[in-house]
Amino acid sequence: MERYDLCVIGGGPSGYAAAMRAIDFGKKVILIEKDKIGGAGLYNGALWSKTMWEYSQKIMQIRQETGENHASFEGMMKMTDEALFDRKFQMTVHMKLLHEETESKLFHYDKGTASFVDAHHIRIQKRSEEHIIYAEHVVIATGSRPRKVDNIPVDEKIIVTSDGIGNFNKLPESLVVVGAGVIGCEFATIFSNLGKTKVFLIDKGDRILPFEDEDVALTVMENLEKNGVVIHKNSSLNKIEVIDGRVHYELKYNDGTLESFNVENALISIGRVPNVEELNLPAAGVELTPRGYVKENDTLTTAPNIYVAGDLSANIALVNVGEREGRHAVARIFGNHYIKPLVYTNISTIMFLNPEVASVGMGEQEAMDKCISVKVAKIDYSCIARAIAMRKTNGFFKIIVSNDAEMKLLGMRAVGEHASSAIQAVAYLIHTNQGIEELAVMMHPHPSIIEGIQECVRMLLGKSIYKSSVFKDKLKCYVREQDVCVPLERL
Repeated sequence: MERYDLCVIGGGPSGYAAAMRAIDFGKKVILIEKDKIGGAGLYNGALWSKTMWEYSQKIMQIRQETGENHASFEGMMKMTDEALFDRKFQMTVHMKLLHEETESKLFHYDKGTASFVDAHHIRIQKRSEEHIIYAEHVVIATGSRPRKVDNIPVDEKIIVTSDGIGNFNKLPESLVVVGAGVIGCEFATIFSNLGKTKVFLIDKGDRILPFEDEDVALTVMENLEKNGVVIHKNSSLNKIEVIDGRVHYELKYNDGTLESFNVENALISIGRVPNVEELNLPAAGVELTPRGYVKENDTLTTAPNIYVAGDLSANIALVNVGEREGRHAVARIFGNHYIKPLVYTNISTIMFLNPEVASVGMGEQEAMDKCISVKVAKIDYSCIARAIAMRKTNGFFKIIVSNDAEMKLLGMRAVGEHASSAIQAVAYLIHTNQGIEELAVMMHPHPSIIEGIQECVRMLLGKSIYKSSVFKDKLKCYVREQDVCVPLERL
């Protein structure tokens, strides 16, 4: 029986990162994947959908500048396939060379379905054969899949999840997206950008992205509607079925009225569920939460030698978070010093919408929910020289600080061009528990988008170039105490 210091189950971003980190410690590690290396972070996931978004952005820009539309499903798939091949090639070649060139043969890869015999023995099942290995420690990173419900007949051809979009043979003439969260809004953005698909988006509330600040959600919603998206607000899916190869769906609105629609395809985006069914976790002493996620504490499960990373926990389901969790778990196992617990409160995120949205830390909505008094500064992109030069003035920066003399950075929201690139400096200062003075003394390059951050800070310090009391529709600086806003600057 082969013996390993570490067995990693799942070859997605979390598992791959964990396996590579174990090599740093000189440990013998086996990585088991039943399908494709890269997982949902590569196939039908982050890289795949974001490449689609990049394609759609290029098409939209050409449409706006020339009036011509060269969008095609084949063109979009070609671009995504090329991106996936490049990343897959990197990862597989890397694994092959590690296996062949590592003198001590630290890294091993096996393709098959893994399940626990007990906490240390793992069965690897292949088509017609199986074998059992021993591992001193285990990291579980089998990821997640799109959620399905019994009353929606998903066939991954006409009614699809994100996994089935690649099964289209053309851009649909009409598409309904069920679910107005991040993934649903991203795909509504992609298909509406292409200009050949009439997109409908079902939203239970009166606005999309219910977890985000209202001004962020309203900006995204207005832009989707300008792009031709019909948003079914305050509605729920009452019935959906395929008749004569088309999707018929019925909505029930909050006032009780019903309305029927007919489209070519439907995309179901109602969350994801963890892949735990094949693992035989009870045999290893690994418990689940009532929602079906692996019960964990700072990546450690209820079994003392088994850790978890990525979508299997109920933490933030992002590639960068999963990679961090995988590396963190391995450091906890093999590190010879104290490892600080992971902190999830100040993680930078990006939503690939129109325009892109980046965030870190606390938003206004969270401050109101927690009854925290904050100071807020907000600047419209139309007041930023670089945005004016780019002719892309749709967006804003918003900085949230504590309502005291220290003005500690609590959070930031960025909506617009280069939003994701602008947020990292603020994220670092939040992480280090610093105030806005550090941002105030920095000399930002000109012209650059991040000059908007600088002007927000100046507003909070009472020394801005443009005065919020003059440009009331473009600049805002105020104290927020729940539903009450008090301007900080007056003439």
